[in-house]
Amino acid sequence: MATDILMPALSPTMKTGTLARWLKKEGDKVLSGDLLAEIETDKATMEFEAVDEGILGRILVPEGTADIPVNTPIAILVEEGEAVPEAPASVPSGEKEGGGASADKASVAAAPTSSSKESKGSGTKEERIFISPLARRLAKEHGLDIASLKGTGPNGRILKRDIEAGLKAASGQKEESTSGESVAEQAGSIERVPHSTMRKVIARRLTESKTQVPHFYVSVDIELDALLALRSKLNASLVDEGVKISVNDMMIRAVALALKKRPGLNVQFTETEMLHFSDVDIAMAVSIPDGLITPIIRKADQKTLRQISAEARDLAIRARKGKLKPEEFQGGTFSISNMGMFGVKDFAAIINPPQAAILAIAAGEKRPVIRDGEVRAATMMTATLSVDHRAIDGALGAQWLNMLRDLVQNPYSLVI
Repeated sequence: MATDILMPALSPTMKTGTLARWLKKEGDKVLSGDLLAEIETDKATMEFEAVDEGILGRILVPEGTADIPVNTPIAILVEEGEAVPEAPASVPSGEKEGGGASADKASVAAAPTSSSKESKGSGTKEERIFISPLARRLAKEHGLDIASLKGTGPNGRILKRDIEAGLKAASGQKEESTSGESVAEQAGSIERVPHSTMRKVIARRLTESKTQVPHFYVSVDIELDALLALRSKLNASLVDEGVKISVNDMMIRAVALALKKRPGLNVQFTETEMLHFSDVDIAMAVSIPDGLITPIIRKADQKTLRQISAEARDLAIRARKGKLKPEEFQGGTFSISNMGMFGVKDFAAIINPPQAAILAIAAGEKRPVIRDGEVRAATMMTATLSVDHRAIDGALGAQWLNMLRDLVQNPYSLVI
């Protein structure tokens, strides 16, 4: 019996996804657990595993199709020797972002019959303009009236190429500037790159955070010389084991201990109550080609520096390869963003909702400091804590940051 393969919900917040790449082709045998496709979610690009067994009878949605709603059929699985049924009517007409024959094939599968043929003239409620999701998005972004366009796709469907043609026609009608140059000539050549699913979600979530969460910031300068000396000793003793502890590993450990000692920051604010977490789950920001992801070190306060180092390295490598499991980047009770490797002197990070705080770590640098009435050089680092003022008061944030500074400047407690 034929089975629809549906667009999966690979994260709690996922409503749509992009089918980045098929890992099987039509006619391939599929076993339970086989990798079927790569799906770009609101969090990351993830591999989608098959649940059932059979033959991949028909691919309904081509590679590159964006904004596919969760639970939409994307392929049909059949038993060996079984006839492949027609594509379900619910398949979106998603146009492959790069265009091409496969995108048109998907459009045909979902195109309306001639009895529902569109008419664009009168604008009555019964009339519909058939347009692919990508074309609709591009038209909205550029303020283009789709009713003025003639679709070149199946049954008059408006495709990406029709939007591009409409934009080109519109730009040709613009008046030239007083200097005689067109707007496009003044601006130079422009490459328009549609937002990835991840970039759209990052933009939405961070905008919501800055507009809905009342941020306040506390900064301290932390002397790193004792921590750097301890790190050198530890790495010298671990060289035969191939272990190399980083400053970031030690900062994760220090943050985890500070949160355990002063748990008032290990919280989340809701409209009805405050959530206090007994586990300290540290999310660390990792830059990836499409944006940013925050893999999580669970129960970081209960792990040694060696364990944190190994886990952080493994998570970062797999994050950059898009190989993280959902449970490895969803959740977290506190975040760390370290830009020290870029030589950044000072910055403030945006809180990652629903968490209540994030620590921004800048680069260590030699600065003159006064100790016992004398000026000497010390390696100093600025750390800035961003907190949700609904959940955390200023005094508590300052007390926690001072505790963190003490742990870093007296680092032997990190190895006990």
